[in-house]
Amino acid sequence: MYCLVDCNNFYASCERAFNPALRGQPIVVLSNNDGCVIARSNEAKALGVPMGAPAFQFQPLFLEKNINVFSSNYALYGDMSSRVMSLLAEYTPEIEIYSIDEAFLKFDGFEKYFDYTTYGREIHRRVLRGTGIPVSLGYAPTKALAKLANRIAKKFAQLGNVHVIDTEEKRIKALKWMPVEDVWGIGRAHAARLIGIKVRTAFDFTQLPEEWVRANMSVVGLRLQRDLKGLPTIGAEEIQDKKNIACTRAFEGMTSDYDYLKERIATYAATVAAKLRHDKLHAGMVTVFLQTNRFRQDLPAYNPVLNFPIEFPTNSTLEITRIAHQALSRIFKEGYQYKKAGVIVTKISPETPHQLNFFLNEDPRHRALMSAIDKFNVNNGREMIKFGGMALDRKWKMKQERLSPMYTTRWGDVITINCK
Repeated sequence: MYCLVDCNNFYASCERAFNPALRGQPIVVLSNNDGCVIARSNEAKALGVPMGAPAFQFQPLFLEKNINVFSSNYALYGDMSSRVMSLLAEYTPEIEIYSIDEAFLKFDGFEKYFDYTTYGREIHRRVLRGTGIPVSLGYAPTKALAKLANRIAKKFAQLGNVHVIDTEEKRIKALKWMPVEDVWGIGRAHAARLIGIKVRTAFDFTQLPEEWVRANMSVVGLRLQRDLKGLPTIGAEEIQDKKNIACTRAFEGMTSDYDYLKERIATYAATVAAKLRHDKLHAGMVTVFLQTNRFRQDLPAYNPVLNFPIEFPTNSTLEITRIAHQALSRIFKEGYQYKKAGVIVTKISPETPHQLNFFLNEDPRHRALMSAIDKFNVNNGREMIKFGGMALDRKWKMKQERLSPMYTTRWGDVITINCK
């Protein structure tokens, strides 16, 4: 059996964990630079706040409905996620972290000793008591069905945050309940095609001929269909493989200053390189893009993108920054006001082993240097050691006007309780 554990309204729950006055109140969390809504509590959803809503357009609604608005506090959310995952790891040796707020737990042979519903409620109580974060749990023989069971556990409060699909009757009932467009792994385009041929539920999808699914949805769709039939097909490697790592930001204003853009690109390149090293990965291509403000119809538009291959797989900040700056120099044009920029690395591969180039390879000293810098920054503070291209006297910072305290990662923000 697999169990998908999903934190309920995770970002909002993190804010509530340290501010109980927010319980039952509508909450939205904004994206980088306080741009748009990326997370909503159930109360905010009920008030009509859509996902992706531009903050400036919905400001009157926020004020009218007394909606609590927060900037993204990634330091808090990341640390709380680590605490949740560490607690989940106490219940099974096999855990796959799927995202910041989701994990698959695998239970082999547990049915001989435990009732899954009881065990799930114990996990829920333990995580809630240890972190203040409520979770929902869905048990099933496959990952796709566990995802479906989790959705049911969230939807129906009478289940006590846990649902188990352990019989054929429960599997069919769940599949008939789930609209095909909401099935994990079926995107918008595939959903439209399926609805067009009168496939409206997950159950209808499982009844399609496998030949049709493979021909129209590739082997990925076929694996999903078999998983929904109760045949374990989606493996761990399919969950964990990364296609790309990106760092993109919108600027507070607009700029045509090349040196400013070069500094930002260097900072973004350093961020993606550090993520590669953290995940023990290499990249084989760097993509750099610039964007003008699409809302300013009075200004000329220019949105260039350049894919720049790296001579050899690497996770060195020095190499990725070098390539990113070359790409920027090729796409930058004078006379445009830029609003956004980003660096994306693709052609991801494991750090070891990796294919070497016969004629040209990374300087072997880079690995030791990057390791030393990462270790120092972890122990002494983010960006204590910077690279020259990032500009040591950097004055800009991300717009976070509604940032909550970093309760668990900054000494000055730790809550103090006075007992008298």
